[in-house]
Amino acid sequence: MNDLLLVRPEAQADLAEAQKWYEQLAAGLGHEFVEAVDDVLASIIRNPLGFPVVRKTARRALTKRFPYGVFYLVEEHAVIVLAVLHQARNPELWSRGA
Repeated sequence: MNDLLLVRPEAQADLAEAQKWYEQLAAGLGHEFVEAVDDVLASIIRNPLGFPVVRKTARRALTKRFPYGVFYLVEEHAVIVLAVLHQARNPELWSRGA
């Protein structure tokens, strides 16, 4: 069904900002955060419809260990990652483009 994972620039910026923040907390923690997000992305690719719809057609997959959600759309030939946001942040932020 899905041949491609597309990460929007806004989601890339979200990820970089969170990685930097965690790395400032403790050396290596930023890397561990990115690994947790990579694990979620792999799960999304394996089963894109396996996570709940949270707004219109946007879905959310939660990371393990870190309180972050990956918000994405499932298209015919691609999964489009809209945002990577802390669960306490305003949910309207991830609705960009959803």
